Amino acid sequence: MFGKGGNGRDVVSMTDRDKQKRLAPLRLLESYWQGLAGHSGEVPLRSQIDPRGIESVLEYAFLAERIAPTLAKLRVSGTHLNELMGMETGGMPLSALFTPEAREQLGVAVGQVFSDGAMVKMELRAEEGFGKGALEAHLLMLPLRSDMGDMTRMIGVLVSNGKIGRTPRRFTVVSVDARPALNMIPVDPVAEYIDTPPKKRPSELAEPAASFDHGSKKDGKPRRPPHLRLIVSND
Repeated sequence: MFGKGGNGRDVVSMTDRDKQKRLAPLRLLESYWQGLAGHSGEVPLRSQIDPRGIESVLEYAFLAERIAPTLAKLRVSGTHLNELMGMETGGMPLSALFTPEAREQLGVAVGQVFSDGAMVKMELRAEEGFGKGALEAHLLMLPLRSDMGDMTRMIGVLVSNGKIGRTPRRFTVVSVDARPALNMIPVDPVAEYIDTPPKKRPSELAEPAASFDHGSKKDGKPRRPPHLRLIVSND
């Protein structure tokens, strides 16, 4: 089950498998967002989000609204965020889930989401103490537009790994990865071909257009007008 011999080949890493399982909600939300953005080539609208499309990650998901250049307020949040804080998190700032020392880093990342349309991934670690064991987490934030078209909304997921223990659990930032979200959308070569207008035929390869000649003469003699023949059927 765990391999053949000691050369490391055919070995299944349970650690990697567990990590991939933990990060599945992030991948699912990212794929869902890319699917919406891929149709228009723009950041999706908040109204385009259908909970049925991300049903399996709803407990980790949240929707937030920009209230300042580097601040976001949770409008809707999944049960996992409530469990981490030990209270209802809807209406709270996203920064409430972070330690005071980590809020500046979070603010920079939030600002990138809203101002640059960035996709931000963060590795987090919770504070430890009495009744609070080791707890790691991963956060994904993606931009959304309001119905007015301004980029003031956000969708994201927060997934933790470990026993929550005593609440509230607040996080410090281990690492941040911010990239332009629209640049992460894979190009569909078929769609690109369909959307490309047909090229004009090069003029140097085009045959000269034939002139329209009424042809009143042929070999110096008047040309007779063509006859019209009327066929009547009374059957």
